[in-house]
Amino acid sequence: MRTVVHFLLILLLGAGIGLAIRAFKPARQADGPGPDEVVFTNDGPSESEAAIENPDPSHPPEDEEWLSRFELTERSGKQVSSEDLKGQPYIISFFFSTCPASCVTQNTRLKELQTEFEGQGVRFVAISVDPETDTPEVLREYAARFGADPKQWLFMTGDLTYIRRVGSEIFQLPVDKKFHTDRFVLVDADGKIEGFYNWPEAMQWKKLKAKIREMLK
Repeated sequence: MRTVVHFLLILLLGAGIGLAIRAFKPARQADGPGPDEVVFTNDGPSESEAAIENPDPSHPPEDEEWLSRFELTERSGKQVSSEDLKGQPYIISFFFSTCPASCVTQNTRLKELQTEFEGQGVRFVAISVDPETDTPEVLREYAARFGADPKQWLFMTGDLTYIRRVGSEIFQLPVDKKFHTDRFVLVDADGKIEGFYNWPEAMQWKKLKAKIREMLK
């Protein structure tokens, strides 16, 4: 009998607590979340908004055409343009001199190409994505670390906004301050992009060399 009484008391106590919680919640909601409460919100588009498509493609501003050529400052201090590079195939790369890892490996790869194709009519054009740091003087010192032949391997700098446009509009690569991809762009003697090669990938690296040999025949 005593056990039954205890059980009934527990049930009544639980019901009373439940009613108290229900009575307390609206007051908290009316005043906003308490200091220990986490509120989740969904700021994304609704299903109806997500279903709306934009039928019109985007275009460059009317007063600013897409770049089709470029001109930058070489480590020698001279201005070099894409027109000056025509007549020989060349490889475009992006880097910055203070990069501690991938840029060093990337330029070591270019040194390998310079050694293999020394004096054979292919050039290498390394464009800085940190031009504020990479002045012509800094680039001369950096190029010397890799034994870069000034006639075959160029190091270029300029205005960062302009370099962003050169990367995206001409060479179809995203570049920004101290940011670039691990890709070489192979350009033929007419200034036309032949292909994009991920230099860390062994098969693409092998195909890049083969394509250079083919262009030089």
